[in-house]
Amino acid sequence: MRCIVVGLGVQGYKRRKHAGEDFVGAVDLVNREAQFHSVQEVPLSSYDAALVCLPDEPKIEILSYLLGHGKHVLVEKPLWAKDAQAILDLERLARTKEIVCYTAYNHRFEPHFQRMHDLIASGELGSLYHCRMFYGNGTARLVRESEWRDQGAGVLPDLGSHLLDTARYWFGDSIGTVAVTSVNCFENRAPDHVIIGARGTRPTLELEMTLLNWRNHFTCDLFAEKGSAHIQSLCKWGPTTFTVRKRVLPSGRPPEESVTLVQDDPTWALEYRHFKEICSRKSQTDLSTDCWLNASLSQLGKEALELLAKS
Repeated sequence: MRCIVVGLGVQGYKRRKHAGEDFVGAVDLVNREAQFHSVQEVPLSSYDAALVCLPDEPKIEILSYLLGHGKHVLVEKPLWAKDAQAILDLERLARTKEIVCYTAYNHRFEPHFQRMHDLIASGELGSLYHCRMFYGNGTARLVRESEWRDQGAGVLPDLGSHLLDTARYWFGDSIGTVAVTSVNCFENRAPDHVIIGARGTRPTLELEMTLLNWRNHFTCDLFAEKGSAHIQSLCKWGPTTFTVRKRVLPSGRPPEESVTLVQDDPTWALEYRHFKEICSRKSQTDLSTDCWLNASLSQLGKEALELLAKS
């Protein structure tokens, strides 16, 4: 499968690396390494798929062009649109052309995220009560110095999209109503620390994200009827540990099993392999999660900005 990279920035370089010999060219307005300034300049006969690593605003237009010309697409998260109908139109176009439009959420391929998914699916934990996730990095200054990143809802669509997608990956579409519980602009113009929650179904959710955690970190705690499960850190920031504790009744110190990994981040390579596989199978495009994320993030963004205006 011959691939082009559209947007040769930080993410674009990663996608180019893991495409390996499949990579045939890059598109970028300003990066001199790119062979083309616009995707329309690339001969359609020279590639089969595009890895789209662009800011949110131009995504729909570029994806419509690529899908309309029968090209498979991997697009960096989130797949954002002012009008949700635009995402449904992309889905319909991809299905009509029998090609793949895939939104990249590489954390789904984190080994411990997959372990958590399998544990939940097994039912071993019994009834699920509450899931708490924290995702923090120290990019506040870098974001503040970026004209296009330090705006709108800030950290919410950036890291919040990962947390919401992870919750959907683990718990399916039964997530309750999400709402903003805390929002702050400590250093940046746009929110750099946000907490959101979900109530009304099990498990309840508490999702915290920030650009002010100077040592990058991720944690997850899932509390349940028969025990709990915990993740500390990600492979890219390793070591990363997955711990399962079995409840002792009526109370007491639970026995636990832990798996610790010290390795390079495998998620980019695994996700590209997955993308190639679904393209070869011509899997039917399903953007229902993207529609839900788009609606949820839009509503949460409005709530966050309203709370800031009142403070």
